[in-house]
Amino acid sequence: MWIPIQINENSAEPLYFQIETQLRSLIVSGQIEEGTLLPSIREFASSLKCSVITVRRVYQDLENEGLLLTKQGTGTFVARVGQSERSEYRRMVVQEAVEAAVDAGLSVQYSEEELKALFLKIIKDKYQSEVGEEKKK
Repeated sequence: MWIPIQINENSAEPLYFQIETQLRSLIVSGQIEEGTLLPSIREFASSLKCSVITVRRVYQDLENEGLLLTKQGTGTFVARVGQSERSEYRRMVVQEAVEAAVDAGLSVQYSEEELKALFLKIIKDKYQSEVGEEKKK
């Protein structure tokens, strides 16, 4: 199974964090469905051109969060994620991203009003872009 994860080698974020964040998002958004068999650690590491240790850590972290389930001898599967858990994960992912954006704004002394105006512009642009893409389909 091919998993659409992109690694940015120039990013300051650790490799395992990039993989973990993207895989979590794919699971929580439902793009990878419950019960899906993930590639073995070795296969996934090979496809991402990273170490086996990195992928092992990602699988262990997501298993600890309850998003993955490893069955000895058969592989690692996407665990059942209930609607309330899915909603909580989604909220958490968005909250972390917004907090990081606010932190970035604070670091360059962006005012609260400037930040609000920028968020609203980005939201408007992104959602209109999504609607436009949907109409093209």
